Amino acid sequence: MKTATKHRALWLLMLAVAATGLAASMAWAQSTTSSTDPMAEYNQMFGDDNPAVFWITRGKGLWEDARGPNKVSLAKTCDLGMGVGVVKGAYAHLPRYFADTGKVQDLETRLVTCMTTKQGFKRAAILKHKYGEDNNKSDLEALSAYIVDASKGVPISLPMKHPQERRAYEIGKAIFYYHAGPHDFACSSCHGQPGKRIRLGMLPDLASAKGAREAYTTWPAYRVSQGELRTMEWRLHSCVRQQRLPELKFGSQAAIDLTMFLAKNAEGGKMNAPGLKR
Repeated sequence: MKTATKHRALWLLMLAVAATGLAASMAWAQSTTSSTDPMAEYNQMFGDDNPAVFWITRGKGLWEDARGPNKVSLAKTCDLGMGVGVVKGAYAHLPRYFADTGKVQDLETRLVTCMTTKQGFKRAAILKHKYGEDNNKSDLEALSAYIVDASKGVPISLPMKHPQERRAYEIGKAIFYYHAGPHDFACSSCHGQPGKRIRLGMLPDLASAKGAREAYTTWPAYRVSQGELRTMEWRLHSCVRQQRLPELKFGSQAAIDLTMFLAKNAEGGKMNAPGLKR
C-alpha cells in the first residue's frame, strides 16, 4: 500500500511539473507572438549603430574612383535607370528593363554590366567574390550598400511599363508559390502567411503588402552573425539553399524575377536599408 501511495505521489509530482512547463511554454509562445518581437528588441540594443556604414564608405569610393583596365569611374559612366551617375532613388525603382542589355536587371546584375562594359573588368573576376567571406570582401556588396543607402526614405515604385518587366513579375509570382525539392517547399511555405517564425526570427508574410514592405525595404542588410553585409541576391540564394533546391545562380532570370515579385509587392514602402539582421 505504501508503495502504491509513493507511486501516486510521484505521478502527481510529474504531472505538476509537466503542467508548469506547459504553462511556461504557452506563456512564452504568447509573449513571442505578441506585438513584442524579440528581433526588434535585439535591434534596439544597437540603437543607431550599424556596421554597414563601413560598407557604404567603401562602396562610395568604388563608385567614384576610376578603376578597372579602362580606368573609368562608375559615377561618370554607369546608368542604374535614373540617368548616368545618379544613385539617389535608383534602388527604389529596381529591378527594371534596360534597353542596352535588352533585359530586366536587378542592382547587382546592373553593376556587373557597368563594371564589365564600362570599366573593363572580367565577369569571372567580379563574381569570384560576389559575397564577402573570410578575408575576401565583395565589391558588389559594398557598392550595393552605398547605392541602397542613397535611396533611404524613397518610396518603392517600379516602372512596369515594358512587357519584360510585367513578365518578370508574373514568373516571379509563380516561383514564389511553386513547391519543389525533397521537402516540397515553396517560398510561400515560410513567407506566405503571417505569424510564422524560425527560432527568434519572425518570418515576414511577403505575399502581403505590409509584410513585403517591412522586409524588402530593409535589404541589403548587415548580418551580425556573419559579420558581413548581404544583398538581396544573397538572401534569395540562402533561401533556395534552405529549400534544398539546386543552387540559385547569381544573376539568373529566376533570381531577378523573384526579386521583381517581392519589390512590386513592397511598392509604396519607403526604403530603410541597409538594415541590421541577426
